[in-house]
Amino acid sequence: QVQLVESGGGLVQPGGSLRLSCTASGSIFSINVMNWYRQAPGKQRELVATIDSGGSTDYADSVKGRFTISRDNAKNTLYLQMNSLKPEDAAVYFCHAFIVWSLDGREYDYWGQGTQVTVSD
Repeated sequence: QVQLVESGGGLVQPGGSLRLSCTASGSIFSINVMNWYRQAPGKQRELVATIDSGGSTDYADSVKGRFTISRDNAKNTLYLQMNSLKPEDAAVYFCHAFIVWSLDGREYDYWGQGTQVTVSD
């Protein structure tokens, strides 16, 4: 069994910053690619940022230069530093990861429960 638990969401004014965290726990052998997705009301879930096990990153055009994805492999934790937030960044943010399960050595993908980010005056 593996769980992903996000934290760090909340209400912030436009131009402000938030840092999201996502910690994986359970029967983990290794963690490969980790992603942040977001879903705003009435919209499809979209990929925001991705990071592989070696630290290579990629971002959606809409967040490039404002968001930074990082990970601490020793802590099985994923981060998303969000700066210069805009109202259009408001959404539920989900952590997603490809994790090799220690009990059978196979890779499975897991989702966190989501954390709400609200950007408003």
